[in-house]
Amino acid sequence: MPIVVDIDVMLARRKMAVGTLAERVGITPANLAVLKNGRAKAVRFTTLAALCEVLDCQPGDLLRWEPEAPPAVVTTADGARSEK
Repeated sequence: MPIVVDIDVMLARRKMAVGTLAERVGITPANLAVLKNGRAKAVRFTTLAALCEVLDCQPGDLLRWEPEAPPAVVTTADGARSEK
């Protein structure tokens, strides 16, 4: 996914535990883990605002866009090419 979540970076900078952040934001540690590990399909603006408030940061400190890598082209011994 081209959206990368950098909550771990901000947690390390603030020397804060995941459980502490979840408690202060008002979400479950499980839901924070889903967001933190990049498995979330959506984020409510209220949750994003609460994360920014607790971590004293901007949304861009937590989320960034990276372009998807183009598919790799593999050439087999017989000269055939395919995408991986």
